[in-house]
Amino acid sequence: MAKKAKESKTNAIREVEAAGVPCEVRTFECEGAPSGVEVADMLGLDADRVFKTLVTVGKSGEHYVFMVPVAEELDLKRAAKAVGEKAVEMIKSRELLPLTGYVHGGCSPIGMKKQFPTVADETAQLFDTICFSGGRIGCQLEMSPGDLVKLVPLKFADITVR
Repeated sequence: MAKKAKESKTNAIREVEAAGVPCEVRTFECEGAPSGVEVADMLGLDADRVFKTLVTVGKSGEHYVFMVPVAEELDLKRAAKAVGEKAVEMIKSRELLPLTGYVHGGCSPIGMKKQFPTVADETAQLFDTICFSGGRIGCQLEMSPGDLVKLVPLKFADITVR
């Protein structure tokens, strides 16, 4: 029985536990990949506190991770400015798994195959805790933005479309 629980842990959960960072793992049953707003509804959370993880590539060829509230859109110009690039664009869906080890709808900023510079929308700092993918569909992690900074190279910036 304990072995089965261990197998269900994602890289993100393993990294959080190894670092001893306070975190609540929230799981839910779903069919397919629900939208971020649907996930917030399923968990009974304000959509402003639930963040989606987006992976981009810059003009330089470097990759970047952005976290924005699920009901918002990433402003690519603001995102590029936040990481010092001339431009960034979303990576193709088929590139996500080989690059990060995660599938679309289950991409966590924690536990990727390689750690990329990460920027969260500045609104994350307004909340005691935020939620984001735990590394698979149906799994979210809830922690303080300050604790997330201990796990990923994270900075905050205004990166959403107005």
